[in-house]
Amino acid sequence: MAKSLFDDAEAEALRQAQPLAARMRPQSLDEFVGQQQFLGEGKLLRRLLQADRLGSVIFYGPPGTGKTTLARLLATESQSQFRQLSAVTEGVKQLRDVLSEARNRLAAGGGKTVLFIDEIHRFNKAQQDVLLPEVEEGIVTLVGATTANPFFSVISALVSRSQIFQFEPLSVADIKTLLWRALRDPVRGLGREQVELLPDALEFLAEVCDGDARRALSTLEIGVLSTAQRPLKFTRELAEQSVQRKAVVYDATGDDHYDAASALIKSIRGSDPDAGIYWLARMLEGGEDVRFLCRRLIILASEDVGNADPHALPLAVSAMQACEFVGLPEAQLILAQTVTYLACAPKSNAATMAIAQARRDVRETRLLPVPRHLRDAHYRGAQQLGHGSGYVYAHDADGAVAAQDYLGVDRTYYQPVPRGFEAELAQRLEQLRARLSANRERGTSGDRE
Repeated sequence: MAKSLFDDAEAEALRQAQPLAARMRPQSLDEFVGQQQFLGEGKLLRRLLQADRLGSVIFYGPPGTGKTTLARLLATESQSQFRQLSAVTEGVKQLRDVLSEARNRLAAGGGKTVLFIDEIHRFNKAQQDVLLPEVEEGIVTLVGATTANPFFSVISALVSRSQIFQFEPLSVADIKTLLWRALRDPVRGLGREQVELLPDALEFLAEVCDGDARRALSTLEIGVLSTAQRPLKFTRELAEQSVQRKAVVYDATGDDHYDAASALIKSIRGSDPDAGIYWLARMLEGGEDVRFLCRRLIILASEDVGNADPHALPLAVSAMQACEFVGLPEAQLILAQTVTYLACAPKSNAATMAIAQARRDVRETRLLPVPRHLRDAHYRGAQQLGHGSGYVYAHDADGAVAAQDYLGVDRTYYQPVPRGFEAELAQRLEQLRARLSANRERGTSGDRE
């Protein structure tokens, strides 16, 4: 039956009602922009499609990077029916209905079904378990999309049966490509609107969207449709007015939290104050708990600076107390001072390595008895047992260093680094150890309870 003009008009009206980002969805893999790390020529996902061996996959990454779009394209490329569910709104009943339909379709020779589940991490364990038999038998090709790390949010049985593909934010060049494509396309895009996108506005839009194609296209559409002037010069000022305040994507309980904290600590450890300040700002803008930041900086002051700068730990503790006292936004000044100080401080993990090795010895080797002359001698009967006999009171010795053995074996745990104050400690420690070890040659003398 031929389509009427009314049908065409209705289809055009529905299309125009869609936002620009939806209208500009790629129609083929050749139009798809980004994610070349697994979709480029010769890469894994491309090879799976070319070999017609596409199995279940999980797409993991931030919003606006093409997860839903690519799922639709996979269905087209594999000549499969596309069915979509949202884990936010659908439950087990809808899931079972789709799986039953897919099984019947395959049995009737109708081909495979690509089942796309958006936000799959929102399904609980029981709901995810429902998928296992059909995924195992190949009844459906599961494409799960999630912004949460699937290794923590998806059951291990599904993860083991799926290929994991991590989506990265689109590059600035990728975003520019999409913006130009939208401006030039007269059917799906804004090609009829007579818009000249100025270079500084293009650069701003490509940067401010943080690799989110949906956000970039939406900002462009808002700027164009909210301005009546034609032809339109799309300036940076118009771009700034259209985007308003930049939204900082930050999950304070998920991967963003742990990844940014890791970057902050590693930047300070690596003595880069500029990187440290950036990651601090990123966490503060994302709403990170100031107490968490303070705890991490206190730990770092001992773990990575240590005795190379003995002022680091008191400074970090003082920062915690000051932040608790003044709160945000002023606490950012205290945190910035602490981060830059710790980043510029000389570094030593000697104390960290010392306690780690000592605890390893306690766990894995024979426990050392407390030497008899070091045992507690302040109770009745201790002298009969010989406890404290031969102990030399350090303050009675020359330089307050007694030539006696405090461990019973020859072991070295603390090895100062040649940086900062610890370089001075290393020189002093060499003398101390020489004097302490003298006991092994001539034995102990003197006694003080």
